[in-house]
Amino acid sequence: METVHSVKTMKAIQFSQYGSADVLQYVNINVPIIGDHEVLVEIKAIGVNFADIARREGRYVVPTKLPFIPGSEMAGVVAAVGKGVKRFTPGMRVVALIENGAYAEYVNVHEMVLSEVPDGVSFTDAVALPLQGQTAYHILTTMGRLNKGESVLVHAAAGGVGALSVQLAKLLGAGKVIATASTDEKLQHAKNIGADEVVNYTEPGWEQQVRELTGGKGVDIALEMVGGEIFQQTLKCLAPFGRLVFFGAASGEEANLNAIQLMRKNQSVIGFFLPQIMANQALYQSSMQQLLGYVNEGELKLTIGGVYRLEEAGEVQRLLQGRKTMGKLILEP
Repeated sequence: METVHSVKTMKAIQFSQYGSADVLQYVNINVPIIGDHEVLVEIKAIGVNFADIARREGRYVVPTKLPFIPGSEMAGVVAAVGKGVKRFTPGMRVVALIENGAYAEYVNVHEMVLSEVPDGVSFTDAVALPLQGQTAYHILTTMGRLNKGESVLVHAAAGGVGALSVQLAKLLGAGKVIATASTDEKLQHAKNIGADEVVNYTEPGWEQQVRELTGGKGVDIALEMVGGEIFQQTLKCLAPFGRLVFFGAASGEEANLNAIQLMRKNQSVIGFFLPQIMANQALYQSSMQQLLGYVNEGELKLTIGGVYRLEEAGEVQRLLQGRKTMGKLILEP
């Protein structure tokens, strides 16, 4: 049954040209009109991600049409529903990963991409899961094909995806989890959340340390999102039959690959792009419910690096880009 929402305008963050965080504008625009199978969500928490920065700078994987409201992770309360919506009613707590539009007070979402949030999970925790939680889960399982007892190397283990990957690897039965980070504080955090061993990847020869920690064998799975030299060094950490899952290039440098290098030890390099998971809604919803369940039961701990006002989006993106934070950064309208 269709419901009506009385609020007509809303605050949002928008940019009309590519560039630095200075191009982000705090604007007043119309609340979107819901379609038959859409849900209008009053947003309570917004996840800030590197993809938002790539969009702003005009270097995202797919084109960014201007003007643009960034933001792909949001959690909130159903405000109104279209006449064809069956699964949701006003007042329900929901979370979703959407293409864009989350940097706002309201957003329209197709009912198929929404997941219900258990009462025991906060909006700030829920919004940390759609992009980074789903990425961590699927790079380990769908792409990495983690088997019980296998060793896993997790880069940037104090970051959003990294911290979740460390915990999920242990929950899913991994043997030794080796975490890398760039500072003593971040390495200690990785230990605190379950890493068996930690390595500072800014130190020369760090890849040899990883091999030594596996008795010279190397790791079964390596999760890599830096590119450039780190990619090449990570390949040297792989065991025979090892899988390197590549899910980003934060350094901006290409990850060049010599396929013959893989042949010698039956190794694999596997690409990962989350929208391909989103296209399979049954798979996406199943893993989302599993992740929310882990959080609800206290088995998965989310590190929230800070909660800020929506109008502070530019400063928050600068903090993220400067890699001066630890944990998930959240905006609240």
